[in-house]
Amino acid sequence: MSEEPKAPAEAAPPRVGAPVRVQGPRERHGTLKGLSRPGRRAFSLPELDVPETVLPADHVRQGRAGLPEVAERDLVSHFTRLSQLNYGVDTGFYPLGSCSMKYNPKIAEHVAQLPGFQRAHPQQPDHSVQGSLELMWRLERALCEITGMARATLQPPAGACGELTGLLIMRAHHERHGRPRTRVAIPDSSHGTNPASVRLAGYEALKIPSDARGLVDVSALEKLIDEDVAGLMLTNPNTLGLFEEDIQRVTAAVHEIGGLVYYDGANLNAILGRCRPGDMGFDIVHINTHKTFATPHGGGGPGAGPVGVTERLTPYLPVPRVERREDGTFALEDTAPDSIGRMHGFLGNFGVLVRAYAYVFLHGGDGLREVAERSVLNANYLAERVKDAFPLAYPDGRPMHEFVATAVPLKEQTGIRAMDVAKRVIDLGYHPSTVYFPLVVEEALMVEPTETETMESLDAFADAMLQAHREAHEEPELLHEAPVTTPVRRLDEARAARHLILRW
Repeated sequence: MSEEPKAPAEAAPPRVGAPVRVQGPRERHGTLKGLSRPGRRAFSLPELDVPETVLPADHVRQGRAGLPEVAERDLVSHFTRLSQLNYGVDTGFYPLGSCSMKYNPKIAEHVAQLPGFQRAHPQQPDHSVQGSLELMWRLERALCEITGMARATLQPPAGACGELTGLLIMRAHHERHGRPRTRVAIPDSSHGTNPASVRLAGYEALKIPSDARGLVDVSALEKLIDEDVAGLMLTNPNTLGLFEEDIQRVTAAVHEIGGLVYYDGANLNAILGRCRPGDMGFDIVHINTHKTFATPHGGGGPGAGPVGVTERLTPYLPVPRVERREDGTFALEDTAPDSIGRMHGFLGNFGVLVRAYAYVFLHGGDGLREVAERSVLNANYLAERVKDAFPLAYPDGRPMHEFVATAVPLKEQTGIRAMDVAKRVIDLGYHPSTVYFPLVVEEALMVEPTETETMESLDAFADAMLQAHREAHEEPELLHEAPVTTPVRRLDEARAARHLILRW
């Protein structure tokens, strides 16, 4: 009697995740200059349709530019290959805490490419761009409704510029009333841009400690601030992902000494439609459209960081501003004697603002509220999945749209640090979370899934984190070596920071 055929053994799970896709012969990979061959071209210029002009001698290059000389085929394959090495919002999940790396809806991209918007020129007369001006006016009104502000400027091209704009408005207000001040208070868990913006605006930073709950220590705040403090910069939920429960006491304390309260909009995503900074007592609000309204993020390209203010601060807003006339038409107002001036050319990065407009008005009020609710739900679900391996840094408070866990227990048990976990997660197919921030948490792992991720995505990322935790106990050397599937292995980050090579 013959034996029963044995079922094939199940394949063992891969030791590392799928490597980054690399196509084409490896020996040809490298820099574009390495592909350069004298005389090759990837372009042809049309004949001149304007008269030739001789450049001034001091503007003429004295030698060759040294640019790569390559054929079109090599040029296209080189940059296509590089694009396939990239991890982006269209290809994977970004759990970067504090960064709010959202998927960018393609409908917003489509709207921004409509010819009437795409081909508009900033120097066209007002009567020829009424639609564009109306869009800006309506976006400003929507942002004011969302934040509880009276008016806003759309000029700032990024969140950091929005911070500077708000602080310059704060400075102008105090100087206009004959009360110039020298310091601005910031919490010890603040974003790194906050103290930098404070210095750029000509102030000194006054650090306010957190209490045992991870919130602003209100008693310490009340003791530290005086009439030399121009204001307080704060985000709510704060950088630990926790809602400042005593926010009205905080804003009241600052107003008591004649200061203003500035809302860093980094975490506005968590409270859309639920509460507004203006109702909490904030006087100035900046909005990161990439974080809250899913406009493109990073890459050194154009951005937007609108700033809203309460009624008494509207005279200081940058110019020009879009105003609606009595006849219903729109015009640019460029005269405001108390304005801080311009923070960017024209009205800001129009294409980015069109995308923000599309996001806001396609969602509507109820949709934006759901954005906040889903972002909070996703963060809490993910925190619950991984908390036994990576406990919350402040377990007594419920996180909002993001949470900060700590790898201290893992480090004590195995010697594996948060950075090792982050590198191993790359091998498992994911972008890692933010690590070592905020600075007040040792071995911090800061995770923000945003509202755009499905439960399946959250479970898969949680499984990757838990696998890394398990491997830290079973094969710690695996985490010390990670990543091993990427084109470039682990870098010496300390050396890279201390010995900068800024030119190739």
